[in-house]
Amino acid sequence: MKPESKQYTATIGGRPITIETGKLAAQAGGSVTVQLGESIVFAAATMGKTPREGQDFFPLTIEYEERMYAGGRIPGSFFRKEGRPSDSAILTARLTDRPLRPLFNKDMRNEVQVVLFSLSADPDNPLDILAINAASAALMISDIPWGGPVAALRVGRVDEKFIINPTFDELERSDLDLRLAGTRQALLMVECAATEIGEDVMVKALEFGHQSLQPLIDLQEKMTSEIGKPKVEVPLFTLDEDLAKRVKDMVTGDITRALEIQHDKAQFNQAINDLEEKTIAEVAGDDETLVSPVKTAFDEALKDIVRSRIIKEGLRPDGRALDEVRPIWCEVGISPRAHGSGLFTRGETQVLTLATLGTPKEAQELDNLTPIDEKRYIHHYNFPPYCTGEVKPLRGSSRREIGHGALAERALVPVIPPADEFPYTLRLVSEVLSSNGSSSMASVCGSTLALMDTGVPISAPVTGVAMGLVMEGEEYVVLTDIQGAEDHLGDMDFKVAGTPKGITALQMDIKIQGITAQIMSEALDKARAARAFILDKIIEVIPVPNAELKPHAPRITIIKIPVDKIGAVIGPGGKNIRALQEETGTKIDIGDDGSVFIAATNGIGYELARDRIEAMTESPQLGHIYTGKVVRITDFGAFIEIIPGTDGMVHISQLDSERVEKVEDVVRMGDEVSVMVTGIDENGKIRLSRQAVLEGWTIEEAQEHDHGGKSRNGGSRSGGRSSQGSRDRRNGDRRGGSGGYNRR
Repeated sequence: MKPESKQYTATIGGRPITIETGKLAAQAGGSVTVQLGESIVFAAATMGKTPREGQDFFPLTIEYEERMYAGGRIPGSFFRKEGRPSDSAILTARLTDRPLRPLFNKDMRNEVQVVLFSLSADPDNPLDILAINAASAALMISDIPWGGPVAALRVGRVDEKFIINPTFDELERSDLDLRLAGTRQALLMVECAATEIGEDVMVKALEFGHQSLQPLIDLQEKMTSEIGKPKVEVPLFTLDEDLAKRVKDMVTGDITRALEIQHDKAQFNQAINDLEEKTIAEVAGDDETLVSPVKTAFDEALKDIVRSRIIKEGLRPDGRALDEVRPIWCEVGISPRAHGSGLFTRGETQVLTLATLGTPKEAQELDNLTPIDEKRYIHHYNFPPYCTGEVKPLRGSSRREIGHGALAERALVPVIPPADEFPYTLRLVSEVLSSNGSSSMASVCGSTLALMDTGVPISAPVTGVAMGLVMEGEEYVVLTDIQGAEDHLGDMDFKVAGTPKGITALQMDIKIQGITAQIMSEALDKARAARAFILDKIIEVIPVPNAELKPHAPRITIIKIPVDKIGAVIGPGGKNIRALQEETGTKIDIGDDGSVFIAATNGIGYELARDRIEAMTESPQLGHIYTGKVVRITDFGAFIEIIPGTDGMVHISQLDSERVEKVEDVVRMGDEVSVMVTGIDENGKIRLSRQAVLEGWTIEEAQEHDHGGKSRNGGSRSGGRSSQGSRDRRNGDRRGGSGGYNRR
């Protein structure tokens, strides 16, 4: 029997969003589909029956899988099957995780898993925002204890007017791509790309977005009241209060002294680790069951002490003022062979970014469910274990690395010159060499240095800073340029990147149940001041982009050829263009519109390639003299390849200044001869004259003396040849034309 399904609809931005449940995945804890237009995302939320033994944190997993059938497409992989998640799928999973996680009780130890996948993808509506709403709705109607609901939407701005959930087409025209999620009271997650938006506009966009998502909150609460399952009571990890007090009393003095002594990250960590081991030994003794609780009590004591010092005394772990940026130094030109490099060091965080320029064909092809099929600006971010003094296996890019790389990429995209002004593919790689907080924003600064060192004419330098928050009740403190301990023990990691003109990227992660627009406004204002300070340090090293590209960077020049000549340049199976690249030491890309991009590290290779391409694509002109090769000989004349792939015929009467009895008396196969184009008929057949070159005739004189061709009144002349010659010419026509050319 077909199960009964229920649909709930809310109008957001003038368009309906529909949540349906009851039809699919009945054995999951909660399952829904969320639809906007013809885009649909499925979500299922399920919880393990028992707590994970030995687990000292809440085990939450969010998985988003991009199914290509949703867009009516077959995956482009060798197996024609979805493999490891694409970067866009990983970013959607991270985007979904961030607003959900703070609303779970951190003392839960039952594993919770939310699995999402694309069910339908239309060309207008992005899926990422639907995923967040689907995950929230599935959790709300499930038996899983959770503090939601959460609602999410996207805000764009076209012609200075905000748009809710803009389509892909509207996003192309928007100077803002703001994704946000929140509860009824406050914002939980912000992810933004912008074209130098002012802080005041950003705050208005956040307030507008939070107000606009309220109907989705109402919708989920209605669903929960009508069809939601009773929440399961799960055992929570509880720390014995007496144990917690005993440990805190024991370690407060030592932790405070460690904080007050001038220290770096390694020294502080070593002092804390030694103190923790000493505390475990003293309190737990030989009782193994007490080791984990004592560790937890110690961590809680450390957190309370650091936070209390910040919020009550304004004392940060490293002694800085609340709005003080750590010491900065920069350098460019680290790598002599890379096309550009920038080293950015802020405190104990250090990032080396290296730039590579490529041809347009080296742009990254994207195989996903969006209309965007390639990108020419690519940023990769590597976070090796040595950067934090650790030893771990290298397993490829983590979700965190992919997320940080995407954030830095978004921050720089608005200042990259358009392809018609700077026809390069750009790949930047940020190597995190040392990390103590805010390495993603350091990679933004390193990218600015590398781009300017390369000579990329960016419209403005971009800098970034991470802001933090410590909040107790109604009291809060906003921190500028947070380091690792403040990120770990604080309540917010709010990354802001931009130019002097405005914001280009935002990302906010919080650990509490939302923050207000007032706090965000304060954080944005302090971030602007910090970014200005960082910019001053950068322009001391390199004030403007270098005027010239580095010696090893390719110089790309664009020439245009007729579209119908593209095939001649490429050749059968790419034979011609491959040979041309090998012979000239260049890289050549050809666009569908006839734009030819020639990339070379020296002028000689470029000039050779350009001349060859122009010769291959040139259309023969009357009166022009060409030097070509003899490619065929007949009784009545010789065929000369004057342009690659284009032949013309020199009649025997036009081979020399004197009468010629036999063609081979003057030319042989493979000879190079100079000839003038004296005629091109309506079928494109080309008439040539060697005699005109020898005599120095004008085109008019050459045509007057060409008695083997046509008369001045358009009639055909045999030039005194025999009837056998006429038969030869007719045979020649069948072989390609006695007075024309072969396109080979």
